[in-house]
Amino acid sequence: MSARAHPVGDRALLVELADGDETAAFHAELLRRREAGSLPEVREIVPAARTVLLDGLDDPARLAAQVTDWVLAPPDAHAGASVELPIRYDGPDLAEVAALWGMAEDEVVRMHSAAEFRVAFCGFAPGFAYLTGLAERYAVPRRPTPRTSVPAGSVGLAGPYTGVYPRSSPGGWQLIGTTDAALWDVRREPAALLAPGTRVRFVTGTPVTAETPAAGR
Repeated sequence: MSARAHPVGDRALLVELADGDETAAFHAELLRRREAGSLPEVREIVPAARTVLLDGLDDPARLAAQVTDWVLAPPDAHAGASVELPIRYDGPDLAEVAALWGMAEDEVVRMHSAAEFRVAFCGFAPGFAYLTGLAERYAVPRRPTPRTSVPAGSVGLAGPYTGVYPRSSPGGWQLIGTTDAALWDVRREPAALLAPGTRVRFVTGTPVTAETPAAGR
C-alpha cells in the first residue's frame, strides 16, 4: 500500500492513498478491522477521492505508524447496504453523453442501468454521493458552462462519477436522468440514503428499495 499518514491536530489522522481503488480498499479494511474489534476506537471515518480521515482517535501517531504496513484486499463486492434507485432516462444531456460514448442513447441507458455502482465518498451537498462503477473509458467532462439551477433528483455524470442532486443547486454535471428518491431527509435515520460503501443500481420503473446484508455491517 502506497499510503502516507499525517496526524491532524490531537485526535485525527489523514491517510493519503494512491488512487480511488486503493482508497476504497483502505476504507473497506478500516470497516473490517472496526467490526472485528482490531481498530482503535474512532468516532468517524470519512473517505474522499484519495484520502480517508479518521477522527476521534486517542493516539493518531501510533496508528499512523501502523497503517502504511497494512496489506489491502479488494473490497468485498457483496458487502455493504444495497439500494435500488428508480430512474427515468430523460436528462437534457443524454444525447451529448451518447455522442461522447460513441453509441446510441438507448445503449447509454442499457449500459448505465446494467452497472452496479458503489458510493466512493460523499460531499458537495448533504446527501450527495459520488458513485463509481463505470469503466474509465466512459468518463465524461463537466459542462463548459455550469447550469445556474439543476433540479433536485437529477442524475448526472462527471469524470468517472455518477451522482444524484439531492436538492436544486447550480451544477455542471452531464444530466442523463431523473429520480424521485429522497437522497436527504432529516426525518429519516440516517438522513442520507447513500453512505460510503453502499452498492447502488439504477432501475427503470422500480421504487426505492434497500437491503443491508449482515456481511456489510
